[in-house]
Amino acid sequence: MALTAIQVKGAKATDKPQKLADGGGMYLLVQPNGAKYWRMDYSFAGKRKTLAIGVYPDVNLADARARRDNARKLLAAGTDPGAVKQAQKSAIVALAGNSFEMVAHEWLSKFSKSWKESHTRTILGRLENDVFPWLGVRPVGEINAPELLAGLHRIES
Repeated sequence: MALTAIQVKGAKATDKPQKLADGGGMYLLVQPNGAKYWRMDYSFAGKRKTLAIGVYPDVNLADARARRDNARKLLAAGTDPGAVKQAQKSAIVALAGNSFEMVAHEWLSKFSKSWKESHTRTILGRLENDVFPWLGVRPVGEINAPELLAGLHRIES
C-alpha cells in the first residue's frame, strides 16, 4: 500500500528505526532522532543494495517517487543506479576541484616561491578582488576567451 503525504508528515520516531513502505522497493526510514530518509532497496548482479534517495522534507513524496522511478528505469536497462549516483557525485567533486580559483591557487603556490612576499600578496589580492568573484567557481574547461576578455575589460575600467 502506497504512503500518503499526510502519513509521511505524521510519521513519528520510536525507540528503533522503522521502515514505512511505499512500493517499488522504496520506503521512508524514520530514525529514533526523528530524521526521515527516503531509501530504495534493490538487487543488482545478485547483490542486495540500498539507494539513498533523499531526506524528507527536502525531498517530498512526489520527488522521491520520481527518483525511484528513474532508478527502476536504470535497473531495467541493466545499470546500477547506485553506481550512476556515485559517478555523478564524483563528477561534481572533480569539477569543484578544477575550478578557476583552485587552479589559480595551485599556480600561485607553485610560482610564488621565487617571488617577494609583497608581490605574492599583490597578485593574490588582485585575483581575490577582480577575478574570483566572477570566474572563481567556474570549471576551467568551461571558461572561454570572450569571458576572459570581458573580465579584463572590467578590471581595466
